[in-house]
Amino acid sequence: MVRLPYLTALTTLFSYGLLFAFGQLRDFFRKLIDWSRSKSKDLKGYAPICLGLEDFYTRRLYLRIQDCFSRPIASAPDAWIDVVERYSNDNNKTLHRTSNTTKCLNLGSYNYLGFAAADEYCTPRVIDSLRRYSPSTCSVRVDGGTTNLHIELEELVARFVGKPAAILFGMGYVTNSAIIPALIGKGGLIISDSLNHNSIVNGARGSGAAVRVFQHNSPSHLEDVLREQIAEGQPRTHRPWKKIIVIVEGIYSMEGELCKLPEIIAVCKKYKAYTYLDEAHSIGAIGKSGRGVCELLGVDPADVDIMMGTFTKSFGSCGGYIAASKEIIQYLKYTCPAHLYATAMSPPAVQQVISAIKVILGEDGSNRGAQKLARIRENSNFFRSELQKMGFEVLGDNDSPVMPIMLYNPAKIPAFSRECLRQNVAVVTVAFPATPLLLARARICISASHSKEDLMKGLEVISKVGDLVGIKYFPAEPPKHAEQEKKNL
Repeated sequence: MVRLPYLTALTTLFSYGLLFAFGQLRDFFRKLIDWSRSKSKDLKGYAPICLGLEDFYTRRLYLRIQDCFSRPIASAPDAWIDVVERYSNDNNKTLHRTSNTTKCLNLGSYNYLGFAAADEYCTPRVIDSLRRYSPSTCSVRVDGGTTNLHIELEELVARFVGKPAAILFGMGYVTNSAIIPALIGKGGLIISDSLNHNSIVNGARGSGAAVRVFQHNSPSHLEDVLREQIAEGQPRTHRPWKKIIVIVEGIYSMEGELCKLPEIIAVCKKYKAYTYLDEAHSIGAIGKSGRGVCELLGVDPADVDIMMGTFTKSFGSCGGYIAASKEIIQYLKYTCPAHLYATAMSPPAVQQVISAIKVILGEDGSNRGAQKLARIRENSNFFRSELQKMGFEVLGDNDSPVMPIMLYNPAKIPAFSRECLRQNVAVVTVAFPATPLLLARARICISASHSKEDLMKGLEVISKVGDLVGIKYFPAEPPKHAEQEKKNL
């Protein structure tokens, strides 16, 4: 968890207060101008679609820096990307694309193993599947949407993660938001980590089950919540809960932290609660053979009841999966709306995942998969270590390819993003509502496709911009040769 210094918190609050005050002042004068031009705004009986602080935040805060977000690219998301240049003639309210592009170092995408670009093993097979199956089945899985590729991938995923069976979905976000309501409903209890992804939050809300939250990555607080809820039972009736599911993530996407999975599983076993593990950012990216947080932390996959993951990160494709017992997977195939009513995953996308997993497992006849896994681990740990030595406040754990750099102040969000882009480094900045109001950050994502020269280039630019923007909150570590000279003296 971030320990926000009082002075930083105070200046950040003051900055947001100033933005809100000037925004309200501008709204006040805008109303006066509109009133003078036309006495009343006739909405013809319709209520405004956008109301309240959300509309205000979008207009007066987000639109001012929207050029830092949703930047179009004109290339594959490889180590270097072509970023499309944009301009605005109305103070950033609308952005217009140009035909010019800028080649930038890509430190923002989830291409952890480098499979999203052309690959000597994957790409020819994907092209062949496109010719054979077409881009879409134009059907749901239970009708004409199941190909032999879908069946092969389900069997391969189950073998890869160490579960008896698996089921595919065409979208990673939907995998959580549609599966959770299918697994639990009214009379059930969901206990969710406080920093779980929005897809989990929406799935929990849509399930109709009671939802309780435990402190981020805190097994002791999880045990307190479990004990209290089991003792109290359901609201009003105090009957026992029909089922209890604890939901956690392998790597938390906004923090870069690894889940304390062994301790959480021990608590769940003690109180007979089911465990649901979201491995969107960890599967394929960590572990000796890329099998995720279970392999890295020495957890038996049999101890995790539901294993969820996506193909949008390490495998360079789209979609998601659920791996569990054969009985659970069969139940989901009969009941889950995302399986019954959504178009099947695109066959070329399925083939991309099959090929990527075979490379990771070494079934392509080479050791490229092992090399990619070793490289992403080395790249991630090197980059994190160097950022910390420079004095940045970096979140997350070793081996995690996600490393947030804390910005805090709202003025530093666009300053950091724009200056990095000016120096040909593409980064992602994240602020409220994706993070708490005071905890804005830049999220760096490292890939196995980055060379040592790429990483040094990124570190050099981020260090310069960090000095310029003022986000080095800790003293920098002196270079080793300087320390050696001091010892010699």
